[in-house]
Amino acid sequence: MRITAQPDPERIDPDTVDLGDPAFYAEGDPHPVWTVMRREAPVHRRTLPDGRSFLSVTRHADVSAVLRDHTRFTSRRGTMLSILGERDPAGDKMMAACDPPVHGALREPMARVLSFARLRPHQEAIRRLVRTLLQPLADGGPLDLAAAATGFPMAFTGALMGLPEQDWEYLARLTTMAVAPEDATFHQVGGGAKLVRAHHELFAYFAEQARSRGPRDDLVGFLRSMPVGDRTMRREELVYNCYSLLLGANVTTPHAMAATVLAFTEHPEQYRRLGDGTATVEDAVEEGLRWSSPANHFMRYSVVDTELSGVPVRAGEAVVAWLGSANRDERVFADPFAFDVSRSPNRHLAFGFGPHYCIGAPLARIALRLFFAEVVRLVGEFELAGPVEHLRSNFVAGIKSLPVTAKLR
Repeated sequence: MRITAQPDPERIDPDTVDLGDPAFYAEGDPHPVWTVMRREAPVHRRTLPDGRSFLSVTRHADVSAVLRDHTRFTSRRGTMLSILGERDPAGDKMMAACDPPVHGALREPMARVLSFARLRPHQEAIRRLVRTLLQPLADGGPLDLAAAATGFPMAFTGALMGLPEQDWEYLARLTTMAVAPEDATFHQVGGGAKLVRAHHELFAYFAEQARSRGPRDDLVGFLRSMPVGDRTMRREELVYNCYSLLLGANVTTPHAMAATVLAFTEHPEQYRRLGDGTATVEDAVEEGLRWSSPANHFMRYSVVDTELSGVPVRAGEAVVAWLGSANRDERVFADPFAFDVSRSPNRHLAFGFGPHYCIGAPLARIALRLFFAEVVRLVGEFELAGPVEHLRSNFVAGIKSLPVTAKLR
C-alpha cells in the first residue's frame, strides 16, 4: 500500500472506491480516500454487487470504540473482510474470534507466556537473526529487505513454537497466502481457492503437530496443557490458536520493518536523528508502526442497534475498522502525514485496541527494536536499488519487494 505524505483529497467520491478490493492496495493509495471519509463520511456504508454490505469506520475514536466494546460489536462472526457474510468456523474457538468471557480464558494464560519478561531471554537469539538478515548489506551488496524480512519472524516464532526448521519457509508462504490470496505471487489458482487451500494446509499442519508429538517445552506444548477455565485446550482450539499466533507474527513484523526502512529512504533526515542520538530507536519503532499500520483493518459485527459518529448502525451489520486511517486522524495526531521518529504522544492503533489488543505486541516490539538497533549500528544511509512492490491484500498493508543498498558507518 502506497503512503502519500501529503494527500490531495480533491474530487474523491468514497462511493466510487472499493476499499475491499485487494488490488487497490497493491496499485493505489487509500489515504486520500480515508482523508475524505474522516471529514465527510466517517461511517460509510458500501453495498457490493452481490448484495453483501459493510460499514467503513475511519476515525480514531470510532475505530477504538468498535474494537473496545464487545457488547456492541462482536468478533465471533469473523474479523476479516475476506470472509464477509460467512460464518467463521473459528468463532468461540480462536482467541481472535471470540468475546469475553471465552476470550479472557484463552488470552490470560497466553499473555503471561508472551510477556516482555518471559521473552527477554530470547533477545540474543533474535539479535543473531537480525545480523544474519543484514549480512548482505554488511558485505557491501544489495538486499531485498522486504523479501528477506518475510522469513524473519518465522525464525524466532517457529523456534518459540517448537516447529521444525525445515517447515519454516513453507509456513511463512502459507501465512502470506492466507492474507493475500489475490497476490500475483500465488498465481496457480483463483484467490478464493488459494484462501481455502492456505487455511486447509495450515490447519492440517497444526493438527498433525498436536497429534504426533508428545510432551514438549515450547509454545505449542504450553497451549496443549494450558488451562481454559476448568479444562485444558481442546485440539480444535489448539489448531486455531496456533494458526492465529503464527499469522499475527508473520504478517505484521516484516511489513513494519520494510515500510519503516522505505520511510527512511524518503525522509533521510529522520534516520540521521537515530544516528546522532536526537531520537531513540524505541520511539522510531512506534512511529514506524503508526506509519505502516501493517494490519490494515479488523472487522466486527454489530449485535445491537447503535450509532457511531451520529450514524445509525443496525444489528447484524458488518463494521470494518480501518486502522491505517485511524493512525492518520487529524483529531489525534499533529501533522499526521509527517514521518516523525520522535512523535509524542503517539496513540497509534497498529496493534489494535481493547480486549483484542495484539497478544504478540511484546514480541513484535522486541524484534523491531533489536532490528533497528542493529540497523543504526551498521547503516549510515539507505538508498533504493530498484522498484518497490506492494502486496495485493486488503488486510495487510504489505511490501513484498524493497531492494536497498546501504552506505555503511
